[in-house]
Amino acid sequence: MFVEPSRAGIKKGWIEVISGCMFSGKTEELIRRLRRVQISGQQAEIFKPLVDVRYDPTDIVSHGQARIRSTPVENSYKIHLLATDVDVVGIDEAQFFDDGIVDVVEDMASNGVRVIVAGLDKDFTGKPFGPIPALLAKAEYITKLHAVCVRCGDTASYSYRKSKIEDMVLLGEKDTYEPRCRSCFYHLP
Repeated sequence: MFVEPSRAGIKKGWIEVISGCMFSGKTEELIRRLRRVQISGQQAEIFKPLVDVRYDPTDIVSHGQARIRSTPVENSYKIHLLATDVDVVGIDEAQFFDDGIVDVVEDMASNGVRVIVAGLDKDFTGKPFGPIPALLAKAEYITKLHAVCVRCGDTASYSYRKSKIEDMVLLGEKDTYEPRCRSCFYHLP
């Protein structure tokens, strides 16, 4: 007779991905979910890429200034090493991690950890960004958030880079990026 894992005393894990464009509220939503985890008394570890120092060198901080303590790491392997004996793992700016993040997240979820990942689904050229597409394919739960297009007020799902710098990774805020709808992203300068 088949017995569901949770009923057999086995801890169930899963993957949640929060994606969208710049200024859509991904980090805000990640922080909201992690605060609920803390309120519930569950053990959580929170990570962000070492390269993201826009608002704070250690905390995850949203554009609206919501913040939560995190551990900056240089690669996905460090997450695997540091996230021991936890119920939940939160990861912000996942698009900046190496492709190994997919296996790390999958392994944690398979070992009973709830993993909540936030990241940009598309880069500044409108193409899928880093490991996010693979994480979306592995996730049990996906939340796609949208911003407001600064050009026309429609629903925005693209991150338009105002700078002519072509580097794939260019950390920035409203001075560097703006949210745009499909039409304004592809047809306006």
